Amino acid sequence: MSEFPVFPPGFVFGAATASYQIEGAVEEDGRGPSIWDTYSHTPGRTDGGDTGDVACDHYHRYPQDVALLRDLGVESYRFSIAWSRIQATGSGAVNPKGLDFYSRLVDSLLEAGIEPAATLYHWDLPQALEDKGGWRVRETAERFGEYTAIMAEHLGDRVPRWITLNEPWCSAFLGYSVGRHAPGAKEGRGALAAAHHLLVGHGHAMNALRAAGVREAGITLNLDRNVPATESDADLAAVVRADTQHNLVWTEPLLAGRYPATEEETWGELITGQDFRREGDLELISQPMDFLGINYYRPIVVAAAPHREADPALRVATDNRYAEGTYPDVRKTAMGWPVVPESFTDLLTVLKQTYGDALPPVHITENGSAEFDSVEADGSIHDADRVEYLRTHLTALRAAMDAGVDVRGYYVWSLLDNFEWALGYAKRFGIIRVDYDTLERTPKDSYRWYQQLIAAHKA
Repeated sequence: MSEFPVFPPGFVFGAATASYQIEGAVEEDGRGPSIWDTYSHTPGRTDGGDTGDVACDHYHRYPQDVALLRDLGVESYRFSIAWSRIQATGSGAVNPKGLDFYSRLVDSLLEAGIEPAATLYHWDLPQALEDKGGWRVRETAERFGEYTAIMAEHLGDRVPRWITLNEPWCSAFLGYSVGRHAPGAKEGRGALAAAHHLLVGHGHAMNALRAAGVREAGITLNLDRNVPATESDADLAAVVRADTQHNLVWTEPLLAGRYPATEEETWGELITGQDFRREGDLELISQPMDFLGINYYRPIVVAAAPHREADPALRVATDNRYAEGTYPDVRKTAMGWPVVPESFTDLLTVLKQTYGDALPPVHITENGSAEFDSVEADGSIHDADRVEYLRTHLTALRAAMDAGVDVRGYYVWSLLDNFEWALGYAKRFGIIRVDYDTLERTPKDSYRWYQQLIAAHKA
């Protein structure tokens, strides 16, 4: 087997990061607080009490990071914009220093021959909007459209690819139901309202991007490959509920212009009689996209389980009568996630079979692994497990393309070790190591491998 899977001409290789995970400088140049500032500073919320106050200090060190991207040879860099750097409270006056930072970053990328790909929302909602209800309320979706229009006006002439939302499942369900991400709520109907309003916000953002004439606009979803623990009727029914919550709640409105047929089976009284949907929402949400971003890491084994909360009045949106398991006999990453590359192929091919021509071209906007890197005395960093993960998953991606899935690009997650949300700095996904004491950057073996793959692709 060739070490480097072969991709067609024009296929884009990139790397990805997110604002709160790398930027730091949380109180500089007019940036307002986000829900992740509040959450990470709340005792007990993050491992070790870690925060993104400094993170990788990308805000000050971005020229060095752009140079590393240039040397890596990537054709595109996916970054996210911190909304509260642009509007400290999520609405009203625009902060010129925030705009200037992202303008300088974009210009630096273009000078290095790298296409910018901007994500408008990677989970760091301005705290002032959360104080007014956050994604539970429609006003946040409307403010998101206004913010998008600001960014498109200022950067639309230089940024060819725009992503409205990153992984709305995490925002809605980890944030408003599980409580493991900001804002840390544990709710039922509130989480389902958040899911819907995130999609409405996507629709408003698409309108703003279209009005600005940007070249490509889409959304990024973290779709899951859910597999039954057994072939029992109970476990197969549990997979339907898991697919509804993880996948169909997004793909059905976005790609088919309808709500999931299985939503009442999944959420019961939490979804019946809801009042957050309005006439015209589906048309707004389902407008055509230029691409669909997909983030993929691992499959999930699903088994039937009783409700964890017996009282229906107290159930959260993620209490859906199924339990998540894992594969017993495969390697696990540092996150405990099973490494099953063929499930990546399955996810993409099933998505194509389900939606056919309604599925737009795909970009893999995140894929990578947290591993236990070996740092040698000479400073070199050996991460053979990450290299193997990337090689096998890119091979699986190529198999999906051979099966007819139109995939146009791949972004490794992540360029840098960074703040891994509630897990703090304990897990490292980067192909570049960051020493959190000195902030020194050191490319790992996986950086060199990816560099060589890109060079072979361009040859």
